[in-house]
Amino acid sequence: MDNANDNKDRKFCLDLTEDELTAWCLDNGYPKFRAGQIMKWLSSGITDVSGMTNIPKTMRDKLREDFIFSDMKIVDEFISEIDGTRKLVYLLPDGNVIETVVMRYNTGLSVCISSQAGCKMGCSFCASAKAGFGRDLTAGEMAAQVLMSGAHVGEKIRNVVVMGIGEPFDNYDNLISFFKIMNDPSGVNMGARHITVSTCGLVPKIREFTALKLQVNLAISLHAPNDELRKELMPVASAYSINELMSACRDYVKQTGRRITFEYSLFNEVNDTFACADQLSSLLSGMNCHVNLIAANEFPGSPYKRCVPKRVEAFRRALENKGINVTLRREMGSDIMAACGQLRRGIEEKNKA
Repeated sequence: MDNANDNKDRKFCLDLTEDELTAWCLDNGYPKFRAGQIMKWLSSGITDVSGMTNIPKTMRDKLREDFIFSDMKIVDEFISEIDGTRKLVYLLPDGNVIETVVMRYNTGLSVCISSQAGCKMGCSFCASAKAGFGRDLTAGEMAAQVLMSGAHVGEKIRNVVVMGIGEPFDNYDNLISFFKIMNDPSGVNMGARHITVSTCGLVPKIREFTALKLQVNLAISLHAPNDELRKELMPVASAYSINELMSACRDYVKQTGRRITFEYSLFNEVNDTFACADQLSSLLSGMNCHVNLIAANEFPGSPYKRCVPKRVEAFRRALENKGINVTLRREMGSDIMAACGQLRRGIEEKNKA
C-alpha cells in the first residue's frame, strides 16, 4: 500500500472523467483513443492497471505513477449460507475500512454501498455510529464498490442502494457526482431508476435533491412516527422536526411526481405499538409513498431487541388497514452480520490493538 501522504496529490482512478484522461493522454504523448480504452476497463470494474491488457506496459506504469489504481482492495469476504448474500470488506489506501453487501433477488444482483467511512449521525440503533467517523468517500470510491463487487462475483450489478455505512446526504456533492458516473452512457450506463439513496432526514439536502428532479429513488430512514421517539433513536431529529421532514417529503413527491419510500426498522416494544402504527398512518396519509418495514438486526452492545414476528405482522396489518402501502423487507445475510457497520467496527478495533 502506498503511503497515505503520497496519495493526497493523486486522484483515485474512478474519479477521473474521460475528458481528464484524454487530457492526460495528450499531455503525455499518448493517442486520445487510449482514454476510451482505460474508461472501458474502469467501467467493467478493473482498477488494477496490470489487468488492462490492451494498454502498453510503459503507459500502465505511468498511469500507476500519476493516479491511484489498485490500492482499494477487498480484504475480507463473508458469504451467507442462508441466501448467498456476500459482505465484502474494502480497505482504502489511507487505511479506512468500508463494507459493501451484494444481494441476489429475482431481478438480479443488487449492491448496498457505503458513502462514508463511518458516520456522524449517531443513531442509537446503528453499529456504524459506534465505530466513529473516518472521512467522506469520493464519488469514484462509491462507484468502485459497485464495479469492483460486480467484477469480483463475475456478474453485472443491476441495482444499487446507497444505504450502507454513512449518511449519503452528508456527503452530498460526491453523491451527486457518483450518480453521474453511474448514469454516464459512455461508461457504466446504469439507469437512474436502478439507484436508490437513503437519508436519515437532512431536510435542506432533501430540498436540494428535489430541485434536481433526478430519476434516482429516494428513501427516508424514519423509524419513528413522532419527535419524542425519533429523538431517542436518531439525533438528527433534534435538528429537523418530523413536521419539517414531512413537508420536504411532500414537496419532493409533488415536484418530482415520484413515490417516496419510508424505511421503518421495528424494535421490540419500542416503536412497534398500535399507537405508533396509528401515528405513522396519519403522518403519511394521502402521500404517494410506501413503507418498508424492517425487523432490525441486533448487534453486540445495542440497547434494542429485534421485533418478534407476531408484532411485526400486527404492525404491518395495522398500516394496511389504514390504507398505507407497506412491504416487509426480506432479511438478507443474517448469519454474516450483513447489517452495515458491524464488521468495520470489529476490524478497525483489531487494527488499533
